[in-house]
Amino acid sequence: MIRWILPLLLHIGLFAGFLDVNEAFKPTVSINQNLIHIEIEMAEHIHLTKSALKFTIEPPEKIAFGAYQLPPAEKDEFGDEIYTKRFVLDIPYHLNDPTLKKATFILTYQGCSDRGVCYPPVTKSYPFEVASKVAPKEKAVSDEEPKLSEEESIASALKSKSFGIVLLTFFGFGLLLALTPCLFPMIPILSSIIVAHGEGMNAKRGFWLSLVYVLSMAFTYTIAGVLAGLFGANIQAMLQNPFVITIFALLFVALAFSMFGFYELQLPASIQSRLSRTSDEAGKKGGIAGVAIMGFLSALIVGPCVAPPLAGALIYIGQTGDAILGGAALFVMSLGMGMPLLFIGIGAGKFMPKPGGWMTTVSKVFGVVMLGVAIWMLSRIIPEALTMGLWALLFVISSIYMGALEPLNQNGGWRAFFKGLGLLFLLYGLFLFFGAFTGATNPLDPLKLLKTSSFTQTKSATSLQFQQVRSLDELLVKIQQSRKPVMVDFRADWCVSCKELEESTFQDPSVVALLKDYALYQVDVTDNSAEEKRVMEHFGIFGPPAILFFQKGEELKSKRISGYKSPEEFRTIVKG
Repeated sequence: MIRWILPLLLHIGLFAGFLDVNEAFKPTVSINQNLIHIEIEMAEHIHLTKSALKFTIEPPEKIAFGAYQLPPAEKDEFGDEIYTKRFVLDIPYHLNDPTLKKATFILTYQGCSDRGVCYPPVTKSYPFEVASKVAPKEKAVSDEEPKLSEEESIASALKSKSFGIVLLTFFGFGLLLALTPCLFPMIPILSSIIVAHGEGMNAKRGFWLSLVYVLSMAFTYTIAGVLAGLFGANIQAMLQNPFVITIFALLFVALAFSMFGFYELQLPASIQSRLSRTSDEAGKKGGIAGVAIMGFLSALIVGPCVAPPLAGALIYIGQTGDAILGGAALFVMSLGMGMPLLFIGIGAGKFMPKPGGWMTTVSKVFGVVMLGVAIWMLSRIIPEALTMGLWALLFVISSIYMGALEPLNQNGGWRAFFKGLGLLFLLYGLFLFFGAFTGATNPLDPLKLLKTSSFTQTKSATSLQFQQVRSLDELLVKIQQSRKPVMVDFRADWCVSCKELEESTFQDPSVVALLKDYALYQVDVTDNSAEEKRVMEHFGIFGPPAILFFQKGEELKSKRISGYKSPEEFRTIVKG
């Protein structure tokens, strides 16, 4: 009898004051936008075993965890890793299937008492609705509708306006986009094409050449845009890789040397005769196919810019699947962008010099321009110092060709003019060499560092300093955990508007001061890798530049920026 009573008394004494598992561990799980927040409060003399913690999310084929790291643990007397008092962890997650509506987070934990008694493992499930994972914002007293971003407003207009008004509006957008840097490289390309077709050139023929170029460019923009909207396949971004850019730059070098007279590039005679018969009404004697191909390549490779009207049309296509209206809007927008090119074609054709010495000089001038386009394209993939050096070489060699170092004969006239112009080119080329060696990066401002008090002046005082983010999971964690407002900049080396933002807006003192209390993160999508595409797809971004703002983990949609914004425009958006 005593041998049974004694163990019973020991058992009762051992478990006197022993807490129930729900009293020992009090887990709290909150799930918001792409983040699961876990807290486990532990009673006194209770610890959580690190190796027993398990986290699962279902269905695994449609939703998955991102990267996360458990917090540092203590070690007990046996060397096991444990947590005491409070365990906190944030786990990011992402959807593999955007149609998923409901998911379940499963938490498993197990721990022990310092008295040597351990609890059995506990598993708890937390179902949640994916579509409503973002807590609705409380409406203001005025009950105003939430503001939309610029591109969302454009997408909304596409849904609500008539077909004719939409097309007219987007044609106007195209005219405005014609003033952006995206179109500038196409001007010398088209001008060079017209010069190459110089024999018998007139305003009518210049117009037709320009029209073929613009239509080819417009069709390409439209097809690429519709594919991006429907399938998220940004063809332009895919082509922004070193191999393609190098090949295209070499093509311009080949065209330049052709204009210098080293050789002649033309289609075979049989093809030229067929093109001649099919294009007599355009006053062409062949070459339409080449012009169309150049327009096609220019749209895909030369000017991969994203602006609010383009982003708005892509959002509309993606949301509705209406490729007809979205594609038509993109097409007329491209025509609007190409209007200045048509006028340039007419003007170049009308005022083209007659064959002779002038024609030879003009061809060589545009040969230099084509070399400039090649350098401009290579600047996306080569170091900035090398880019400055190439520009310097181009100006110095051009100055020598113009007679900058030759003695001036008594007969001045045009020869004296070109010698003077050549001397200016030589001086500018030397400035560019100086800029390359002193760290300048902008060919238009090679002496920028001379304007500062010292070459060693820190850049942090004059420009925004971003923390680079490499993955979607890392970015989501930083956004959720930041106690400051957050700005995220999406950029790429091949993005012209991105560089304009970095050299102008992001170095403006008023912008730097305005964002001094922000956490600044930057996502570089130059390589267009799978992870970079995943980040852009998550936030609904079709290409750089794009700037997003967040407050307490929620995006401020009305402040989203696509394309270049001047310092004044940028400040207005951020303050608004």
